[in-house]
Amino acid sequence: MAHDRDAAPAPAPEAVTVVGLGLMGQALAGAFLRAGHPTTVWNRTAAKAEPFAAQGARLAGSIGDAVAAAPLVVVCVSDYGAVRELLDPLGAALDGRVLVNLTSGTSAQARETAEWARHHGADYLDGAILAAPQAIGTADADILYSGPRSAFDPHEPALRALGAGTAHLGEDHGLSSLHDAAVLGLMWGVLNTFLHGAALLRTAGVDAAAFAPLATKGIGTVTGWLAGYAQQVDDGAYPADDSTIDTHLAAMEHLVHESEALGVSAEIPRFFTILAERAVADGHGGSGYAAMIEQFRTSAQEVRA
Repeated sequence: MAHDRDAAPAPAPEAVTVVGLGLMGQALAGAFLRAGHPTTVWNRTAAKAEPFAAQGARLAGSIGDAVAAAPLVVVCVSDYGAVRELLDPLGAALDGRVLVNLTSGTSAQARETAEWARHHGADYLDGAILAAPQAIGTADADILYSGPRSAFDPHEPALRALGAGTAHLGEDHGLSSLHDAAVLGLMWGVLNTFLHGAALLRTAGVDAAAFAPLATKGIGTVTGWLAGYAQQVDDGAYPADDSTIDTHLAAMEHLVHESEALGVSAEIPRFFTILAERAVADGHGGSGYAAMIEQFRTSAQEVRA
């Protein structure tokens, strides 16, 4: 058909450079290569780059050569200090490049690095990877970016090669690191409380494998509460639709006593109890559980004062 012959050809995949070939950096480079992007790789230990030559990657002889090879430079190294150590000597070579930093760090480090990149003439995007290396390039990989939309939009097709869950959060460079920290805290909270529960049940000869299905169901129940709790937090109103913090506190105390009686560490439930006691002291004993947000908005210094 005529309109098929007249259709504009698809744009060629964008060239990209990947700096840092640890487990995650290797996954990033592999995803770009599988998606057809001309990919240059560089690593401080050159031997880690060599296997990518067989996959079609260009091996840069130096960090300067790597940065010069593509307008989009993706960095994933040990920490933000290593980013600056590697790239600072390049000076004007960064001018005009879009630097995407997928190194883990804090929101303050992200904002400081954005200012450093600006002084070198580079557009800067800070990113957070919410996935294991094995998931990179699949529908299971969520990767968050923050920084100028003008830097993100032209390169979004290339960045989507790293994961279907690619999202731009906003202009504030610190947003991706903040979201990463929030999700990590959620992960550790779930894992540690599961392990505490497994330790309790083990005292009665119950295997963790037998507990896992019930725990999974319980986590699913709590997941269903999140949207409603989030709205209460945003509204600043905490109705006791199901039970009050007073009721929760009594149950927490039972968990502390049960743990101590069975010789299981009570540190986690004791911490819950401390927070709930503070909420009650602040007048929230009759409020719904979402009122506990006020305890997390209070710094340790303010509590001690």
